[in-house]
Amino acid sequence: MPRRTPPTILEKIIAHKRVEVAKAKEITPLETLKERVSELPRPRNFFSAVAGDRNRRRTSVIAEIKRKSPSAGEIREDFDPVAIARQYEKAGAAAISCLTEERHFGGHLGYIQQIRQAVGLPVLRKDFLVDEYQIWESRAAGADAILLIAEVLSEGRLLDLAILAQKLNLTTLLEIHEVESLLKVKRHVGFPHPGYFLLGINNRDLRSMKTDVGHTFRLLDMIEDRSVVVSESGIRTPMDLSRLRAAGVGIVLVGEHLMRQPDPGKALQELLGIGRKER
Repeated sequence: MPRRTPPTILEKIIAHKRVEVAKAKEITPLETLKERVSELPRPRNFFSAVAGDRNRRRTSVIAEIKRKSPSAGEIREDFDPVAIARQYEKAGAAAISCLTEERHFGGHLGYIQQIRQAVGLPVLRKDFLVDEYQIWESRAAGADAILLIAEVLSEGRLLDLAILAQKLNLTTLLEIHEVESLLKVKRHVGFPHPGYFLLGINNRDLRSMKTDVGHTFRLLDMIEDRSVVVSESGIRTPMDLSRLRAAGVGIVLVGEHLMRQPDPGKALQELLGIGRKER
C-alpha cells in the first residue's frame, strides 16, 4: 500500500477546529449567541477604517496581536493583549487583528472584548472559521471583522459565511495564498457588498509556513481592484510599504515583526515612517 502523506499543520488545525466548534455548540447553543448579538450595538466599520479615503495618503496597517505560532513558536512571553492594543492605537494603527485560536496560536476569544473596551479601533477576529456558528460567535464576542481562508473552505461554504457576516454587519477579510484559490474567488470580490469586503494575500504558505513578500506582487496582475487588497505576513520595513504602495496596495497586516520587538508601538511607528515623509 502507498504510504499515507502526514497531515500538514493547516490540516491538523482545521481538524481540531471542527472538534472545538462541536464542543462549543454544546456549551453555548446557537440561540444563546443570537440573543447576545441582538443586544449589541452595531460593529465598528472595519472596512472604512482601513480602506477609507482618509487613509489613501499613508499605508493602513492592521496591527496583529498573537502570542505564538506553529512556525515561530513562542513569539512574546510578556504577553498583554490590551497593553499591546493601546500601543498600536497610539502608534497609528488603522485597526487591530487578534488571534483567537488557542492551541496553536495562544489566543483566546475573550481577548476581542478586552481589546475593544480599551481602544477605539475596530478589531478583526483572526481564526480558522469553518462553520456558521463561528460567525455568530465572533459577532457575540465583539468582533468587527472576520477572516475567511479560501484554502480551507469550499466556494459554496465561503459564500455562505460571507453572506452571514455581511448580514451581521461584519467586514470579511477573505484570505488567499495559492493561485488556484484566487481563481476560485476573484469573481466574488466585493460579494455580497463591496463595503464589507477585503481581499487578503497571505505571503505565508500555510502548508510550508515559509514567507515571501514577493508573493503579493506575483498575484496582483490577476486582481482588478487593488484598493481592497491586504498584503499579509513578512512585512518588516518602510521600504516594503513603499514598494506595495507603488504597486497599488495601501493596506497591510503585520504581526510577528511587531510582536517580537521590545516596544511594539515604537516598531509600528518606525514601520510607518512616522517622523519622516513616507515615499
